[in-house]
Amino acid sequence: MDKFTMINELARRRGFFWQSYEIYGGVSGFVTYGFLGARLKQNIENKLREIFVNKLGIMEIEAPIIAPSKVFEASGHVDHFKEPMVECQKCKRRFRADHLLQETAKLGEAEVEKLSLEELKEAIERHDVRCPECGGEFGEPKYFLTMFKTTIGPYSDAVGYGRPEAAQGIFVEFRRLYEMAREKLPFGVMQIGHALRNEISPRQGLIRLREFTIVDIEFFFDPEDPNCFLLKEVGDETLRLVLAESKLRGSEEIVEVTVKEALEKGYIKVPWQAAFMAIAKKLLTELGVPAEKQRFIEKLPWERAHYSLQSFDQEVYVDRWGWIEVSGHAYRTDYDLRQHMQFSGTDTRVFKEYEKPLVREKKVVKPLMAKLGPAFKGEAQKIAEMLSEVSPDEVEASFKEKGYFMLGKHKILPEHVEITTCKVEERGRRFIPHVVEPSFGSDRLVYVTLEYAYRVKDDRVVLSFPRDVAPIQIGVYPLVSKDGLPEKALQVYKMLVDEGFSVEYDEAGSIGRRYARADEAGIPLGITIDYKTLKDDTVTIRDRDTWRQVRNRIDALPELLHKYFRKKIDFEDLGTLVKE
Repeated sequence: MDKFTMINELARRRGFFWQSYEIYGGVSGFVTYGFLGARLKQNIENKLREIFVNKLGIMEIEAPIIAPSKVFEASGHVDHFKEPMVECQKCKRRFRADHLLQETAKLGEAEVEKLSLEELKEAIERHDVRCPECGGEFGEPKYFLTMFKTTIGPYSDAVGYGRPEAAQGIFVEFRRLYEMAREKLPFGVMQIGHALRNEISPRQGLIRLREFTIVDIEFFFDPEDPNCFLLKEVGDETLRLVLAESKLRGSEEIVEVTVKEALEKGYIKVPWQAAFMAIAKKLLTELGVPAEKQRFIEKLPWERAHYSLQSFDQEVYVDRWGWIEVSGHAYRTDYDLRQHMQFSGTDTRVFKEYEKPLVREKKVVKPLMAKLGPAFKGEAQKIAEMLSEVSPDEVEASFKEKGYFMLGKHKILPEHVEITTCKVEERGRRFIPHVVEPSFGSDRLVYVTLEYAYRVKDDRVVLSFPRDVAPIQIGVYPLVSKDGLPEKALQVYKMLVDEGFSVEYDEAGSIGRRYARADEAGIPLGITIDYKTLKDDTVTIRDRDTWRQVRNRIDALPELLHKYFRKKIDFEDLGTLVKE
């Protein structure tokens, strides 16, 4: 039995998570988190908040899950968020064609990502890929839009989509967020929330869900001033990179370089992206994943999302599935803000003042109102304002190539504008900020934390969670359920709860059984109230991982435990070691 199976069985039995809607047979791609799982997930997300919000000053917002179709038309998701699907001719089950080839024909991800529908069909036939459920043959591959579609309100033409990422809820609010950032770059915005992807055949538990929690951080900066103050802190951090050029050679050779070296050698294009990758590595290390079990793999051009100029996936090695993505790091340039500016007409540029004004000749697009008015009626003035700000070179190139220029949904013809040059005094420049995006899958972080915490000691399962994310911090146990020990234990329990700790009280069964249950739930410390407690007000404190015990006074516990869970002291500092 592999770890994936053991963890899923433990998760169901102890209430970390399980498949949703079990009484109706269950639905793939949906999970329900129980008490322990919900706490673990919340603690991991709070760790992200501590890093990005509390320490780096990134703003956190919360936007709706449903958005009108215009948002995703502008972002490109309606056109690009599609996956190749095949249907079994016999049992009618549907599967992702590329995943089938990876799983059954053992083709690499980079190899199948670039295949057209026709090439996918040929590969399926060549490798004799059959339905994993019934052995039937597959029909023609076709694309499937993996966004959940809905209607907003009672009108069927008011189409909306469940967001497949949290990023667009940030981009569409950029103007207001920029004001909140006091109109200064750089600044970042984070959103933690549910996202929806109508996966064709999710079969990997928490690793691939139809409804999941995503942590998207959009960091806005001036592309002409990409200096990153974080490099002082993380510049010497080592990253393990699998570069695109290696993948093109059919290799997944890992290059180990520092963040500074990766930037100097041009492996990573943007300093902010490199810095966030280093922070992501540190996060996973703190969640219990050793550095040698992590890597950042660069996506090839045809693997990248439509909005990205460069992307790295942070991957962690797990027992059943091998390397899985836990975070993505994309350089989104100005793609999203530019798209929303064109589609909505809202200016997403910012103004940066020069130290001294500059006088220079500038090529400009001059709107011709005599032509725009009859062509666009009431929208002419708005279009004229937008045209005066677009790149003349882009307009000229589009005229030359297509005979027109698309300004959002408006087709601009050469007769509508005049491209000319004039001398201007520039006090500053207007530009659309560029964006780097670190994006984490919260559910995947939960899974890898569970897998790397899972171990067996003396035939007992122990979940060795890092102390700052453990669902329950402390267990309180009377040695026996009599002689006033439960009453004293409940006093200690209440004191610790009042101090803000997450505490479990358990007096059922032998003390050994209670310790075993606590270890299986990943509770770092167990406090036992025994007969000595009634005499001198001291208790034993048991360590989950080593099973060692120390003893200390009850009134000393709050201060020491706060320090312990903030990682200011170690277990040995909690009291005097009890000799076995």
